[in-house]
Amino acid sequence: MVQVIRVAQYGGPEVLSLENTTLGAPGAGEVQIEQKAIGLNYIDTYFRTGLYPAPSMPFTPGNEGAGVVTAVGAGVTGFKVGDRVAYVGALGAYASARNIAVASLVKLPAKVSFEAGASMMLKGLTAEYLLFRTYKVKKGDTILVHAAAGGTGSILVQWAKSLGVTVIGTVGSPEKAKLAKKHGCDHIIDYSKEDFAARVKEITKGALCDVVYDGVGKSTYPASLDCLKPFGYLVSFGNASGAITSFDIGLLGKKGNLYVTRPTLFNYINDPKRYAAMARRLFTAVGNGTVKIPATQTFPLAKVADAHRALEGRQTTGSTVLLP
Repeated sequence: MVQVIRVAQYGGPEVLSLENTTLGAPGAGEVQIEQKAIGLNYIDTYFRTGLYPAPSMPFTPGNEGAGVVTAVGAGVTGFKVGDRVAYVGALGAYASARNIAVASLVKLPAKVSFEAGASMMLKGLTAEYLLFRTYKVKKGDTILVHAAAGGTGSILVQWAKSLGVTVIGTVGSPEKAKLAKKHGCDHIIDYSKEDFAARVKEITKGALCDVVYDGVGKSTYPASLDCLKPFGYLVSFGNASGAITSFDIGLLGKKGNLYVTRPTLFNYINDPKRYAAMARRLFTAVGNGTVKIPATQTFPLAKVADAHRALEGRQTTGSTVLLP
């Protein structure tokens, strides 16, 4: 029997229901994997609430996991039983085992744990495209990372520091400030106590930032625009505090010909060659110690509702994984 989390209607964490079911053989172009760890991400809450519509109802949430191949479908090449694998982008991760298209998979190096693999694919590949593709940071840049102690934020900070970037990070508590400092932030702003835009201006002596990486959304917009130098980039990649609903495009000209973009990981990884290249860069950074991916919280899969409550209540730091 396979344990699976189902959502039959959109709503709060209480709609996450644990079921026992059977799993058929993998289809053509698929493999079956026994999942060892499952990543918890804010995007999972968007699907649960309906902010991101599911392709059908009921559905199984989750976009990220790692495990071992236990069966191979027809026409599959490049993967065999026993391979360690990780993936991102294929809805249905909240399960103890699943069938998945090989196009979603990458091989997980032996030096990377299942917990790290499951918790770093979405966040780590997001950091990869943010730093190397959406806005290509360069040595000497000054960047602002919102939620710098969070899962994606902590990776962004570590990786950016290795590129010779000055990193300003925002956090919501003294405890998270300590974590952000540990990850390499040059300057830390507690936005629960300080006006972050005013502090950025003070820290940079009026020079402001080349780019703001914002996964928070509603509560940090439009003040994030005030942190940017002329021709700077606001990269909005998440909505942890709610979606931005009143976007005034005229502000971009008034504040210095700014650029705003809303990228998504899935548009980057829909090209297999680009996906593979992004994963290689991430695994190299993790393998050589440039980026450390600690799974700072774990929850049993059966307690996924509690995990969602902790995530939405800003009670988590770093990465969180579900264990089947």
